[in-house]
Amino acid sequence: MFSGFVLWQNRERIAEIRPQPSTWGLPVILISLATLVVGFFGAELFLSRFSLILLAAGMVIFFLGWTMFRAVLFPLSFLVLMVPIPAIVFSQITLPLQILASKLAAWTLPVFGVPVLREGNIINLPAMPLEVAQACSGIRSLMSLTTLAIMYGYLMEQRTWVRVALTVASIPIAVAANALRIVGTGLIVQYWDPEKAEGFFHIFSGWLVFVVSLLMLFALHRGFKFFHGNSERAS
Repeated sequence: MFSGFVLWQNRERIAEIRPQPSTWGLPVILISLATLVVGFFGAELFLSRFSLILLAAGMVIFFLGWTMFRAVLFPLSFLVLMVPIPAIVFSQITLPLQILASKLAAWTLPVFGVPVLREGNIINLPAMPLEVAQACSGIRSLMSLTTLAIMYGYLMEQRTWVRVALTVASIPIAVAANALRIVGTGLIVQYWDPEKAEGFFHIFSGWLVFVVSLLMLFALHRGFKFFHGNSERAS
């Protein structure tokens, strides 16, 4: 829907482009079909899904030309974010995120008077051990926040460097917010009731932390605007 909105927003500029079909689109179409076949027979969903985006790119080049392709490159590239990352890549990213979130939580909890002994992704509290499972690595919220950061930057900002900065900043923001969620869980386990940290709170805290991440992203953008405004007035 967002890619469609971008195309609609730029419809006048796109309509002015004179179609210049290019045969270079044919190899891209053939590669996309080969990618689909490999993904289907190899049971690799990422390849079979990604082939659709390659096919769309090849068809634009083949029927409308390179100028049109450059005009629709951003909304076309954005579609990559709708394809779930490969399982092998997911596994490689998830474990480091689990360890990082565990470390951040283990460094923060003693500030609130909670003694901690960390063993890998296990945070041992006096009340009970707290495991930072794969589902708590924050990879899904990271991908969602990065996607929203790209959309927000495109809609609310004209400067390219600010758009890039917001997208890059979404990564540490998501990691920090996920660590904050683990810290909150640890505090509830230690000072309230371990059972309260499971069930509803565990699910609700995920939504709450994601909202906090969005607010941090908005605050960062406001900071960019504030300093940019001050620098313009100073000059």
